[in-house]
Amino acid sequence: MTTDTAPAMSSADSSVTRAAAGALIAAVHAAAARIGFEAAVAVTDGGGHLKAFDRADDAPFLTAEVAVDKAWTAASFRTATHVWNEYLADRQVAPLGHHPRLMAVGGGYPIVAGGRCIGGLGISGGTYEQDRQAAEAALSSLGFDLP
Repeated sequence: MTTDTAPAMSSADSSVTRAAAGALIAAVHAAAARIGFEAAVAVTDGGGHLKAFDRADDAPFLTAEVAVDKAWTAASFRTATHVWNEYLADRQVAPLGHHPRLMAVGGGYPIVAGGRCIGGLGISGGTYEQDRQAAEAALSSLGFDLP
């Protein structure tokens, strides 16, 4: 995250701050509006616990749960959710696809600052490509590292 904004992580637990989570949510909604969809946005801390959430008025209700699970998956494995499609094609990894919270759909990214994962970002409401675009735009605009 850039130095001219609020700190990205708290010094106490190396987790995304409430201010950074709020800034990410605002940046995602702005990107989603430019792309043309309404989104639900979830931000978790580094342990996958929900830190902040917002669902646009016209985003379908299921997007709430999907966004939270995308953020959880991204924080848990410290990798973007879209790569799970490839992982789950491997029969040795495929059983993980049955985990109720694992979300193998684009739109979830780890929040990385200074090379450290400090949380997860999950977006739902558009196509998997639109969700990815909004996530990447929001993370980039705030200076977070993209995996």
